Amino acid sequence: MSYMTTSDRQMSLATEISTANTRAEFADALLRVARAYGFLHVTLMYAPAPESILLQALVIETSLPSAYFSQFDRAKIMRSPVLAAGMGASCLPRGFALSDSTTTHVFPDELSKLLRAFNIPTSLVVPGYTGDGERILFWLGGDRPLLSQNELNEMTVVTLHLLDAFNRIKKSTPTEHVPLSAREREVIRWTAQGKTSIEIGQILSLSDHTVNAYMTSAIRKLDCVNRTQLVAKAIRMKLIN
Repeated sequence: MSYMTTSDRQMSLATEISTANTRAEFADALLRVARAYGFLHVTLMYAPAPESILLQALVIETSLPSAYFSQFDRAKIMRSPVLAAGMGASCLPRGFALSDSTTTHVFPDELSKLLRAFNIPTSLVVPGYTGDGERILFWLGGDRPLLSQNELNEMTVVTLHLLDAFNRIKKSTPTEHVPLSAREREVIRWTAQGKTSIEIGQILSLSDHTVNAYMTSAIRKLDCVNRTQLVAKAIRMKLIN
């Protein structure tokens, strides 16, 4: 690929991204970036925390069908310590391919089968941070070779434009709070009383993993960054007593 072709593509995508002013337009820009690099799907998600067990609860925008997340969560793939290590805390973009023996160790068997079933044997994960400090991941997947170093460099720059647009749109869009479920309110209420996930699970006859999943979902819905902020916000909004 020539420098001029690379430069033209990068500039063209940056221009398109800069015109996105709504979440819908941002989602379209995300998909155009993915397709420009030969990927089939793209997902913007919060980076998983140690207690995360449901991938669906972390998704911000995605072009993947809901069936992918249902199968992922049903197989409890998020619990794999190898997967967590693969997502890591690095600030560098990282590519993975089922055909690459140097990266296949990152994929549990259940995930490998799922990726093949949805025709996304190659992935690229580019990390970033929101304006309020939350770590997020741009995950692109499809059936193409691993990116070259030049493509990785270019993709990193394009992702910075995406991140800037996401932060700009998030800041300018009034937060629409999705109603909490009854179970989410219960979990927050017991958390406000100082109970741990294990203790709440015993009270509600749930596993601590399920309690954490409800907690993570509520944190996302109320646009919080941790449990302490969630409890304070829920009390302030009179969602719990």
